[in-house]
Amino acid sequence: MGLFTRKRAAATAAPAGTPTGTAAPVDPALAALTGDYTIDPAHSSIGFTVRHAMVTNVKGSFAEHEGSLRLDGSDPARSTASLDVRIESVDTGIKDRDAHLRGEDFFDAARFPLMTFRSTSAEQLGGDRYRVTGDLTIKDVTRPLAIDLEFNGSATDVYGNERVGFEGGAEILRSDWGLTWNAALETGGVMVSDKVKLTFDISAVKSAPQA
Repeated sequence: MGLFTRKRAAATAAPAGTPTGTAAPVDPALAALTGDYTIDPAHSSIGFTVRHAMVTNVKGSFAEHEGSLRLDGSDPARSTASLDVRIESVDTGIKDRDAHLRGEDFFDAARFPLMTFRSTSAEQLGGDRYRVTGDLTIKDVTRPLAIDLEFNGSATDVYGNERVGFEGGAEILRSDWGLTWNAALETGGVMVSDKVKLTFDISAVKSAPQA
């Protein structure tokens, strides 16, 4: 997903005497991160924020999701990501509101149980910031989405799992994906904003190499 460039910065300069036009060597620490990763749902969150009644924000999350990363430390542009989010798991803290979101006015979870994201490209924005672009599918609509991320680093946890982490977000217009339900307010404006902020806080565990 282009998450390695931060650590590559120390290795971007070629050694003295390297002929002009010769690529700098790949940082072994970055190459070691290459592999397949599984998103850890117990230590990750997929959330959203939307303006309600023009005056306040409602926050929610999706408790059930799964995904995978393919990280390439030698060529970060070849890294990929996929994410599946189960709509039935939406949680805003209010049961009636959650039921409404699952229903036909919004996600129609009975017919379209998953929201999915599949990456198509990545780029560095500077420092630790990156932008991953891909296809977001909600209901029966697929549209491009750019997610801005900050790489939080890599570590080995107390159980010996190799992890990478990142957090970020994006803004969408829900109407672009056919989520158009609304109600007019007597004082002007509408009940639910069209703009929705998405948030991602991800921890992913490296898979054991195939024998």
